[in-house]
Amino acid sequence: MNAALVRGLLRLLVAPLVAVLAVLAVLSVGTSTAYAATDVSEIAKSLRKGPVYVDPAATDQLSGSDAQALADKIRDADKPIFVAVLPAGFPTQNLFAKLRTETGITGLYGVRLGDRFDARADSSVLSRQAVGNLVTTVQGAGDAKAQLNDFVDDALRGGVGGSAPSSWSGGGGDPGVNAGTLAAVGAVIAAGAASAYAVVRRSRRRKEEERRAALEKLRVVVDEDITAFGEELDRLDFHPAEAGADDAMRADYERALDAYERAKSFMAAAQRPEEVRGVTQALEDGRFSLALLAARRERRPLPDRRAPCFFDPRHGPSVADATWTPDGGTAREVPVCAADQARLADGLDPMVREVDTASGRRPYWDAGPAYGPWAGGYFGGGILPGLLIGTLLGHVMAAPSYGAVYGAGYGDFGGGGFDGGDVSGADFNPDDFSGGFGGGDFGGGDFGGGGDFGGGF
Repeated sequence: MNAALVRGLLRLLVAPLVAVLAVLAVLSVGTSTAYAATDVSEIAKSLRKGPVYVDPAATDQLSGSDAQALADKIRDADKPIFVAVLPAGFPTQNLFAKLRTETGITGLYGVRLGDRFDARADSSVLSRQAVGNLVTTVQGAGDAKAQLNDFVDDALRGGVGGSAPSSWSGGGGDPGVNAGTLAAVGAVIAAGAASAYAVVRRSRRRKEEERRAALEKLRVVVDEDITAFGEELDRLDFHPAEAGADDAMRADYERALDAYERAKSFMAAAQRPEEVRGVTQALEDGRFSLALLAARRERRPLPDRRAPCFFDPRHGPSVADATWTPDGGTAREVPVCAADQARLADGLDPMVREVDTASGRRPYWDAGPAYGPWAGGYFGGGILPGLLIGTLLGHVMAAPSYGAVYGAGYGDFGGGGFDGGDVSGADFNPDDFSGGFGGGDFGGGDFGGGGDFGGGF
């Protein structure tokens, strides 16, 4: 029995029971003027079984059938997206952090509270910038059904990382359904559980194979980068005790050496493509330290911190932005080193970093999806999407399926080693889930916290 059939049988059996529970919930709410908050641990328990939770006091916001359709959409996409629909009076103090801790699963968490909405995510799943953009986009989407579907659709298009948690594979956790309801359909779940589990295992095995192949491609390129940086250190011929060296120079040199060692260590320990971002970020840090050291030794003004040269990060920090148009694409501003700036000004082609592909040597932006984490470490999340518009790499990184294999976003480094859907318990970065609800206010996508609703509503 396949997963789609299981869901169909579940809907036939569960829908009448959900309707009865909804009526009982309305009657219960109608007999009391005070709202008794559902314990966060109960919400988390439900979300560990399925992607959507509707509080009994919030069934007027999202019907059982609409909640089930939303849950099916998330399950079919195999992404760790969690949605909770709560009544307006629900306590909001540290709600996201509490929910993430109790659920214990890396993912993207969206909460509709009354007519307000906010979201948070582990940075290994989706960058803070991307989450903020999602929240801003869907805040005016209307009723809960439209808003939550837009949120999920936009998140899937935006490349939310990871896979759905394995705890969903048994088919449990229907929105707003308690343990008694689940018991009523236990026989159906048991009949399809083995088949669903096998499908999930095959999917994850395939993704692991893709990850390993991508990492081996990246290893060749990253080892070249590390070697090139090591050669730069050798050519520098700087000695901390040399005449004219001061503490600032020695600090720059120490940071460059540390970056070199970090890059080697990160690459040796890398198990997944997204972990390469830490390697190239370390190399970018090291090259900027060398640029500072060179300026101090030559008594020149210290350079501003800029992105590395787009055409080949081994060229070092960029000195300016220049207009460049890829083959068949549109013009855009890219950061360039002095040498490539001069070549472009003379009408010549820049010195582009090429890598091996099945069709020969190609620029890294036309070489396939594996190079996304490599570029993300150098260029981070702020500018990379604009640089890659119209290229093969930009196209594949924008696809919803990209993050499942190659990591989330365009270079967010705070993943902590857990992919989306992994069980990490309380091991997560609290900064990813802070703000917004702290002190009882939504953030409206403003992750700085503070202020009434963050100005987003």
